[in-house]
Amino acid sequence: MDFNVSDEILGTFVPILVYWVYSGIYIPLGCFENYRLHSRKDEDEKNLVSKQTVVKGVLLQQMVQAVVAIILFTVTGNDSDASAVQQPPLVLCRQFVVAMLVLDTWQYFMHRYMHHNKFLYRHIHSQHHRLVVPYSFGALYNHPVEGLLLDTIGGALSFLLSGMSPRMSIFFFSFATIKTVDDHCGLWLPGNLFHFFFRNNSAYHDIHHQLYGTKYNYSQPFFVMWDRMLGTYMPYSLEKRAGGGLEAKPAKDCKD
Repeated sequence: MDFNVSDEILGTFVPILVYWVYSGIYIPLGCFENYRLHSRKDEDEKNLVSKQTVVKGVLLQQMVQAVVAIILFTVTGNDSDASAVQQPPLVLCRQFVVAMLVLDTWQYFMHRYMHHNKFLYRHIHSQHHRLVVPYSFGALYNHPVEGLLLDTIGGALSFLLSGMSPRMSIFFFSFATIKTVDDHCGLWLPGNLFHFFFRNNSAYHDIHHQLYGTKYNYSQPFFVMWDRMLGTYMPYSLEKRAGGGLEAKPAKDCKD
């Protein structure tokens, strides 16, 4: 019996599956207090939204993303036979890097604007910041409008401008999903390769979720170049927290 599934369908639903599987891996790891950036008590008491509501919000966003992805694949006319043609490795690498840069650029400026526009922050982006203490499966907890503008449209632009095929998009969006979950996991695990290759990591983004850091570290999910170039980069240091675990602290005083 033939169970062939098109690259378009895989590109739509594999990143969603990856999100829940990868974020689920971090749930038991959160029991190791020495690797946490916040205590479990803070996670329970400081966050302004229940985990049940977070799950519902993420599922809603993923449903919208799936609909947009199916429409995008249909409109662009990419099919599985065409995408099955093997591209040279250099071309695939170029597409991957271009997609990363496009996604980073779109998300930086949209993210920053949502902080600076009081209406958008109050009614839209503040929903994401109800997670004062981020955790893995809350990575995509956003207002539906923000999910559409930042993640869905940003993903569509990275797909279109990079020229990648639906098959390539399976790997790119799965990687972007894993990176986003990792940035929100609230853990600093030894041997994490993301911390080695990317300055934009769980501690870097944790700074942004704190009150003193909301005007800094807008970059996501890969690089910190826009923060550095436009003066919104907040350096930090990792220090041991009283009672166990680690704490990301800003290396400069930013009380404005």
